[in-house]
Amino acid sequence: MNQTHDDAVRAGGDGLEEHSTSPDLWLRVGAERLSLVRYVFLVQIEDGIPTAAQRSALEYSDAVLIGWPDADAPDVVAVDERQEAEIVAHVRIMEEYIGKFRESEREGNIDDMTDILIRISERVAEIRKIFQPDFPLPTFAEIRRVVQEEWDEDMGKIDPQSSGSASEVEQETRLENEQRDAGEQS
Repeated sequence: MNQTHDDAVRAGGDGLEEHSTSPDLWLRVGAERLSLVRYVFLVQIEDGIPTAAQRSALEYSDAVLIGWPDADAPDVVAVDERQEAEIVAHVRIMEEYIGKFRESEREGNIDDMTDILIRISERVAEIRKIFQPDFPLPTFAEIRRVVQEEWDEDMGKIDPQSSGSASEVEQETRLENEQRDAGEQS
């Protein structure tokens, strides 16, 4: 039977009863929920230049989702009851964070949304590790370090004297005025 998250919710109240669904459902639910939250986050920050923290949160969610396996993939293991209970615990925490993410979105609090996206990604990463124990997932700290280095490098390339900034426009205007004044005096 191909169950959806909505079917699971109807079957088990909050949809998270350990034995109300196929464990494989949680593999799909984790990916779908993180994908949706990631998309909402991306839409929220797309108008500006993302900070290093925002870029790191996106990169981490991407790393968790990249190459997401189907339940019947050869490297996906069957889970036992203990692992299923652990998965359900991660899904519960993830769902709590999603509620907090929605509230932060309503408030327009991008910083909180950034932190919560990281927490949701961590929960989904834990779910993936249970189903796919040999898949190499980077930690958020590893991604943050690389993104911060890239951010610092990018910021170091910005030259306020040649970036089309207000100071450049002011300097160009001053030179034009000096040239005009020199031409009028000749």
